[in-house]
Amino acid sequence: MSFEEDDSVLLHDEHSEYDGETGTVTQVMETMFGDATYTVNFEDGQESGVPEDSLEPAED
Repeated sequence: MSFEEDDSVLLHDEHSEYDGETGTVTQVMETMFGDATYTVNFEDGQESGVPEDSLEPAED
């Protein structure tokens, strides 16, 4: 599943301080391998370069 800007997502990354938090996709970037990475804004910061498999749609 891919995400678009303004999608609400839940981050799953045990190495991130935002693990388990819900944020909003603010930028979608494509890698040279054709994969997408995302910048996600949270209430108190942002995480860049998030791979698609670390995200899931957030329940509204």
